[in-house]
Amino acid sequence: MTATLIDGKAIAATLRASVAARAALLAYRPGLVVVLVGEDAASTVYVRNKERSATAAGFDSRTIRLATETTQAALLAVIRSLNDDEAIDGILVQLPLPGHIATDAIIRAIDPAKDVDGFHPENVAALALGNPRLVPCTPRGVMLLLAASGIQISGSRAVVLGRSNIVGRPMAGLLLTADATVTIAHSRTRDLPAECRRADILIAAVGRPAMVEGAWVRQGATVIDVGINRTAEGALIGDVDFNAVRTVAGAITPVPGGVGPMTIACLLDNTLIAAAARRAKLSGAANA
Repeated sequence: MTATLIDGKAIAATLRASVAARAALLAYRPGLVVVLVGEDAASTVYVRNKERSATAAGFDSRTIRLATETTQAALLAVIRSLNDDEAIDGILVQLPLPGHIATDAIIRAIDPAKDVDGFHPENVAALALGNPRLVPCTPRGVMLLLAASGIQISGSRAVVLGRSNIVGRPMAGLLLTADATVTIAHSRTRDLPAECRRADILIAAVGRPAMVEGAWVRQGATVIDVGINRTAEGALIGDVDFNAVRTVAGAITPVPGGVGPMTIACLLDNTLIAAAARRAKLSGAANA
């Protein structure tokens, strides 16, 4: 048995085209600002890709680049100015931040209506209550991959391997809202391989290269690999031992070319959603 490959590049391209088509119908250009603090190489490349994709979709996109030594107070002042700018619909502060800046304080400072990363506590609470608004881009991308691939979620047993606030926890919330039976597994889970073998849908998001072995996967299961790890030779690999798992799974995402492209596509879609909601509210207030 060889698993069906879930082509994240193709599905993301379809979503980006949809975003561009919808943006072209608007009387304004959605505004997206990415704030990058420091010179982390991976973050710099990722931000460049975000800016290029946003511009191609017809957005008014720009990046604010700040020095590594930028103080927390200075960064908060930048965020406040972006919150107050009516031309900006989406604000994204690229993570990770330098160690001297409290990430939680920065996330909380972003206007939740402009929080296109979906990390603000108000957006997290809305997801937890089953009423998602702006949803973290990677988990949302996974849900769209599953839907586009015809994977049955309702009634399925899903195991999310990883419990981060960025992927694992919101991923579980989205799956639960879609009527899956969800388990979050992690480093303290007893008999982790056995827990993973129970899954109809296994989502690996732990940041450990090739951790998930073929023996961890139930025959015919869908395996979504969120991990992106660089080997000593410079190659990108996921959290799943792709060659071993591909012979067992029914469907699998590759790395690269699986979940990664969906993250940026969902960022664009989140910005469009934020723009529509925010500007409709402003229009209503003006007409009141």
